[in-house]
Amino acid sequence: MTQEQADALALDWIEAWNAHNLEHILSHYADNVTYVSPFAVQMLGDPRGEMRGKAAVRDYFTRALAAFPDLRFEFGHAFAGVDSLVIHYKSVRDLMAAEYFELGEDGKFTRVQCHYRPATGK
Repeated sequence: MTQEQADALALDWIEAWNAHNLEHILSHYADNVTYVSPFAVQMLGDPRGEMRGKAAVRDYFTRALAAFPDLRFEFGHAFAGVDSLVIHYKSVRDLMAAEYFELGEDGKFTRVQCHYRPATGK
C-alpha cells in the first residue's frame, strides 16, 4: 500500500463515519472481519471486546451511531503498511484513536484492533 492509497482509504473511511452512512462504513469491511475494541467491552458487555463477521460489526456500529448521534471524527494521520493500515484520528469523547486494519486481497478490512487514549493537548 502506498502512502497515497493509505490516505485515500483513511479519508474515505472517516467521511463515511462523519456522514453516519452505515452502508458506506461497512463497505470497507470483509464479511469475515474480526473486530476488537475497548468500546465493545462497554457497549456489548463482552470482556474480550471482540466481534466476528460483518453482521456482528453491523449491529455494533448501529449501536455506536445511536449512542453518539453527534459523532464526528477528525483525521490525523494514515500509516501505510504491508497489507495493513493504521488510522490515527480524534474520536468521540475527545479520545485520540489509532485503529490497526489488516487488509485482504480485495482491499477490505479483515482484522481491526482499536486503541484509545484521552486527549492531553500534547
